[in-house]
Amino acid sequence: MRIKAIFTLLLFIMIGMGFISHAQEPTAKEIVQTATDKLNGKSSRGEMKMTIIRPEWSREISMKVWSLGTEYYMIYITAPARERGQVFLKRHEDMWNYMPNIDRMIKIPPSMMMQSWMGSDFTNNDLVKVSSMVEDYNHSIIGQDSLLEYDCWIIQFDPKPNAAVVWGKIEMWISKEEYYELKAKYYDEDDKLVNKETMSDIEQMGDRRLPSHMEMVPVDEEGHKTVMDFIEMKFNVDLQPEFFSIQNMKRVR
Repeated sequence: MRIKAIFTLLLFIMIGMGFISHAQEPTAKEIVQTATDKLNGKSSRGEMKMTIIRPEWSREISMKVWSLGTEYYMIYITAPARERGQVFLKRHEDMWNYMPNIDRMIKIPPSMMMQSWMGSDFTNNDLVKVSSMVEDYNHSIIGQDSLLEYDCWIIQFDPKPNAAVVWGKIEMWISKEEYYELKAKYYDEDDKLVNKETMSDIEQMGDRRLPSHMEMVPVDEEGHKTVMDFIEMKFNVDLQPEFFSIQNMKRVR
Protein backbone atom coordinates (compact mmCIF):
# COMPACT_ATOMS: atom_id res chain seq x y z
CA MET A 1 0.00 0.00 0.00
CA ARG A 2 2.83 2.38 0.82
CA ILE A 3 4.47 1.80 -2.59
CA LYS A 4 1.12 2.26 -4.31
CA ALA A 5 0.52 5.53 -2.46
CA ILE A 6 3.97 6.84 -3.41
CA PHE A 7 3.40 5.82 -7.04
CA THR A 8 0.02 7.58 -7.07
CA LEU A 9 1.55 10.72 -5.57
CA LEU A 10 4.34 10.73 -8.16
CA LEU A 11 1.78 10.24 -10.92
CA PHE A 12 -0.22 13.25 -9.75
CA ILE A 13 2.95 15.34 -9.57
CA MET A 14 3.94 14.35 -13.11
CA ILE A 15 0.46 15.12 -14.40
CA GLY A 16 0.50 18.47 -12.60
CA MET A 17 3.88 19.35 -14.09
CA GLY A 18 2.55 18.43 -17.51
CA PHE A 19 -0.37 20.80 -17.07
CA ILE A 20 1.96 23.56 -15.94
CA SER A 21 4.26 23.02 -18.90
CA HIS A 22 1.32 23.07 -21.29
CA ALA A 23 -0.02 26.26 -19.75
CA GLN A 24 3.35 27.98 -20.12
CA GLU A 25 3.69 27.15 -23.84
CA PRO A 26 1.43 29.53 -25.81
CA THR A 27 -0.31 28.50 -29.00
CA ALA A 28 0.59 30.13 -32.31
CA LYS A 29 -2.61 32.19 -32.21
CA GLU A 30 -1.90 33.34 -28.65
CA ILE A 31 1.59 34.43 -29.72
CA VAL A 32 0.18 36.46 -32.62
CA GLN A 33 -2.55 37.97 -30.43
CA THR A 34 -0.03 39.08 -27.78
CA ALA A 35 2.32 40.56 -30.39
CA THR A 36 -0.55 42.38 -32.10
CA ASP A 37 -1.86 43.79 -28.82
CA LYS A 38 1.61 45.02 -27.91
CA LEU A 39 2.11 46.68 -31.29
CA ASN A 40 -1.31 48.37 -31.43
CA GLY A 41 -2.52 48.83 -27.87
CA LYS A 42 -6.21 49.51 -27.37
CA SER A 43 -5.62 52.82 -29.15
CA SER A 44 -2.64 54.84 -30.32
CA ARG A 45 -1.49 58.21 -31.59
CA GLY A 46 1.88 58.99 -33.12
CA GLU A 47 4.16 60.43 -35.77
CA MET A 48 6.06 58.48 -38.43
CA LYS A 49 8.43 59.14 -41.32
CA MET A 50 8.52 57.03 -44.47
CA THR A 51 11.52 57.05 -46.84
CA ILE A 52 11.04 55.62 -50.31
CA ILE A 53 14.37 54.51 -51.79
CA ARG A 54 14.93 53.82 -55.48
CA PRO A 55 18.16 53.25 -57.47
CA GLU A 56 18.26 56.86 -58.68
CA TRP A 57 16.25 58.83 -56.12
CA SER A 58 14.63 58.87 -52.70
CA ARG A 59 11.95 60.93 -50.98
CA GLU A 60 10.48 61.30 -47.49
CA ILE A 61 6.86 61.46 -46.36
CA SER A 62 5.92 62.49 -42.81
CA MET A 63 2.60 61.64 -41.23
CA LYS A 64 0.47 61.55 -38.11
CA VAL A 65 -1.38 58.34 -37.30
CA TRP A 66 -4.28 57.35 -35.05
CA SER A 67 -5.77 53.93 -34.34
CA LEU A 68 -8.54 52.40 -32.26
CA GLY A 69 -8.41 48.64 -31.94
CA THR A 70 -8.03 46.92 -35.30
CA GLU A 71 -11.13 48.48 -36.84
CA TYR A 72 -10.21 52.17 -37.06
CA TYR A 73 -7.14 53.87 -38.53
CA MET A 74 -6.45 57.38 -39.77
CA ILE A 75 -3.30 58.73 -41.44
CA TYR A 76 -2.70 62.46 -42.02
CA ILE A 77 0.16 63.46 -44.35
CA THR A 78 2.16 66.41 -42.96
CA ALA A 79 4.99 66.59 -45.57
CA PRO A 80 6.07 67.14 -48.31
CA ALA A 81 4.06 70.25 -49.13
CA ARG A 82 2.44 68.89 -52.29
CA GLU A 83 0.94 65.96 -50.39
CA ARG A 84 0.27 67.75 -47.09
CA GLY A 85 -3.33 67.39 -45.95
CA GLN A 86 -4.05 64.06 -47.62
CA VAL A 87 -5.93 61.76 -45.26
CA PHE A 88 -6.47 58.01 -45.32
CA LEU A 89 -9.23 56.46 -43.24
CA LYS A 90 -10.08 52.87 -42.46
CA ARG A 91 -13.37 51.97 -40.75
CA HIS A 92 -13.95 48.25 -40.39
CA GLU A 93 -13.48 46.89 -43.94
CA ASP A 94 -13.83 50.22 -45.78
CA MET A 95 -11.07 52.64 -46.74
CA TRP A 96 -11.16 56.24 -48.00
CA ASN A 97 -8.67 58.82 -49.26
CA TYR A 98 -9.31 62.57 -48.98
CA MET A 99 -7.36 64.79 -51.40
CA PRO A 100 -7.61 68.45 -50.26
CA ASN A 101 -6.07 69.98 -53.39
CA ILE A 102 -9.12 68.90 -55.39
CA ASP A 103 -11.46 68.60 -52.37
CA ARG A 104 -12.31 65.05 -53.35
CA MET A 105 -13.16 62.00 -51.24
CA ILE A 106 -12.31 58.65 -52.85
CA LYS A 107 -13.43 55.27 -51.56
CA ILE A 108 -10.74 52.69 -52.20
CA PRO A 109 -12.23 49.39 -53.45
CA PRO A 110 -10.95 45.97 -52.27
CA SER A 111 -9.42 45.45 -55.72
CA MET A 112 -6.93 48.24 -54.99
CA MET A 113 -5.72 47.00 -51.61
CA MET A 114 -2.59 45.44 -53.17
CA GLN A 115 -1.66 48.65 -54.96
CA SER A 116 1.29 50.75 -53.83
CA TRP A 117 0.59 53.26 -51.06
CA MET A 118 1.96 56.74 -51.88
CA GLY A 119 4.42 55.21 -54.35
CA SER A 120 6.10 53.10 -51.66
CA ASP A 121 6.72 49.37 -51.30
CA PHE A 122 3.88 49.18 -48.79
CA THR A 123 0.42 48.34 -50.08
CA ASN A 124 -2.81 50.06 -49.08
CA ASN A 125 -3.51 46.98 -46.98
CA ASP A 126 -0.14 47.19 -45.16
CA LEU A 127 -0.72 50.75 -44.02
CA VAL A 128 -4.23 50.42 -42.65
CA LYS A 129 -4.10 46.73 -41.75
CA VAL A 130 -7.50 45.91 -43.22
CA SER A 131 -6.81 42.20 -42.83
CA SER A 132 -6.99 40.96 -39.26
CA MET A 133 -3.75 39.11 -38.59
CA VAL A 134 -5.44 37.28 -35.72
CA GLU A 135 -8.89 36.42 -37.04
CA ASP A 136 -8.41 36.04 -40.81
CA TYR A 137 -5.60 33.49 -40.69
CA ASN A 138 -4.87 30.08 -39.23
CA HIS A 139 -1.55 30.09 -37.37
CA SER A 140 1.07 27.43 -36.81
CA ILE A 141 4.58 27.35 -35.34
CA ILE A 142 6.86 26.08 -38.12
CA GLY A 143 10.27 26.63 -36.53
CA GLN A 144 12.56 28.66 -34.31
CA ASP A 145 15.34 31.13 -35.05
CA SER A 146 17.45 33.87 -33.48
CA LEU A 147 17.27 37.52 -34.57
CA LEU A 148 18.83 40.58 -32.93
CA GLU A 149 19.91 38.27 -30.08
CA TYR A 150 16.28 37.28 -29.45
CA ASP A 151 15.05 33.70 -29.65
CA CYS A 152 12.03 33.71 -31.96
CA TRP A 153 9.13 31.57 -32.97
CA ILE A 154 8.52 31.38 -36.72
CA ILE A 155 4.77 31.59 -37.22
CA GLN A 156 3.06 30.71 -40.49
CA PHE A 157 -0.18 32.50 -41.40
CA ASP A 158 -2.52 30.64 -43.77
CA PRO A 159 -5.70 32.44 -44.90
CA LYS A 160 -8.95 31.02 -43.64
CA PRO A 161 -11.43 29.95 -46.33
CA ASN A 162 -13.30 32.96 -47.74
CA ALA A 163 -11.19 35.43 -45.72
CA ALA A 164 -10.79 38.76 -47.54
CA VAL A 165 -6.98 38.88 -47.38
CA VAL A 166 -4.38 39.89 -49.95
CA TRP A 167 -1.56 37.45 -49.11
CA GLY A 168 -1.46 33.75 -49.91
CA LYS A 169 0.82 33.08 -46.93
CA ILE A 170 2.83 35.01 -44.36
CA GLU A 171 5.77 33.87 -42.24
CA MET A 172 6.58 35.99 -39.20
CA TRP A 173 9.40 35.92 -36.66
CA ILE A 174 8.13 36.88 -33.16
CA SER A 175 10.52 37.04 -30.21
CA LYS A 176 9.85 34.74 -27.27
CA GLU A 177 10.91 37.55 -24.96
CA GLU A 178 8.71 40.67 -25.22
CA TYR A 179 6.81 39.36 -28.29
CA TYR A 180 8.44 41.72 -30.78
CA GLU A 181 7.59 41.29 -34.46
CA LEU A 182 11.09 41.25 -35.97
CA LYS A 183 10.75 39.85 -39.47
CA ALA A 184 8.09 38.83 -41.98
CA LYS A 185 7.90 37.26 -45.43
CA TYR A 186 4.88 37.81 -47.66
CA TYR A 187 3.87 35.32 -50.36
CA ASP A 188 1.32 35.55 -53.14
CA GLU A 189 -1.38 32.97 -53.89
CA ASP A 190 1.11 30.94 -55.96
CA ASP A 191 3.42 30.64 -52.95
CA LYS A 192 5.94 33.03 -54.53
CA LEU A 193 7.85 35.30 -52.15
CA VAL A 194 6.94 38.95 -52.85
CA ASN A 195 8.18 41.11 -49.96
CA LYS A 196 10.56 40.82 -47.04
CA GLU A 197 10.04 42.99 -43.96
CA THR A 198 12.47 43.55 -41.09
CA MET A 199 12.00 45.46 -37.82
CA SER A 200 14.83 46.73 -35.58
CA ASP A 201 16.07 49.55 -33.30
CA ILE A 202 14.00 48.71 -30.23
CA GLU A 203 13.21 51.88 -28.28
CA GLN A 204 10.83 53.14 -25.62
CA MET A 205 7.54 54.10 -27.27
CA GLY A 206 5.10 55.53 -24.75
CA ASP A 207 4.52 52.88 -22.10
CA ARG A 208 6.30 50.04 -23.94
CA ARG A 209 9.41 49.12 -25.91
CA LEU A 210 8.98 48.37 -29.59
CA PRO A 211 11.01 48.16 -32.81
CA SER A 212 11.13 51.73 -34.14
CA HIS A 213 12.62 51.02 -37.58
CA MET A 214 10.93 49.00 -40.32
CA GLU A 215 12.14 48.13 -43.81
CA MET A 216 10.04 46.64 -46.62
CA VAL A 217 11.97 45.19 -49.56
CA PRO A 218 10.38 43.75 -52.73
CA VAL A 219 12.39 40.68 -53.69
CA ASP A 220 12.13 41.14 -57.47
CA GLU A 221 13.05 44.84 -57.65
CA GLU A 222 16.73 45.45 -57.05
CA GLY A 223 17.54 48.71 -55.29
CA HIS A 224 13.94 49.25 -54.13
CA LYS A 225 13.23 49.67 -50.44
CA THR A 226 10.85 51.57 -48.17
CA VAL A 227 11.84 52.53 -44.64
CA MET A 228 9.36 53.45 -41.92
CA ASP A 229 10.63 55.15 -38.75
CA PHE A 230 8.40 55.63 -35.71
CA ILE A 231 9.20 59.09 -34.36
CA GLU A 232 6.77 59.10 -31.45
CA MET A 233 3.97 56.79 -30.30
CA LYS A 234 1.53 56.94 -27.38
CA PHE A 235 -0.77 54.07 -26.52
CA ASN A 236 -4.17 53.65 -24.86
CA VAL A 237 -5.01 57.28 -25.54
CA ASP A 238 -8.55 58.67 -25.35
CA LEU A 239 -10.07 58.11 -28.80
CA GLN A 240 -13.65 57.33 -29.78
CA PRO A 241 -15.04 55.74 -32.96
CA GLU A 242 -16.59 59.13 -33.85
CA PHE A 243 -13.08 60.52 -34.40
CA PHE A 244 -12.67 58.15 -37.36
CA SER A 245 -15.39 59.67 -39.53
CA ILE A 246 -15.45 60.84 -43.14
CA GLN A 247 -16.42 64.32 -41.89
CA ASN A 248 -13.39 64.46 -39.60
CA MET A 249 -11.03 63.67 -42.48
CA LYS A 250 -11.42 67.29 -43.60
CA ARG A 251 -10.81 68.69 -40.11
CA VAL A 252 -8.07 66.55 -38.61
CA ARG A 253 -4.60 68.09 -38.23
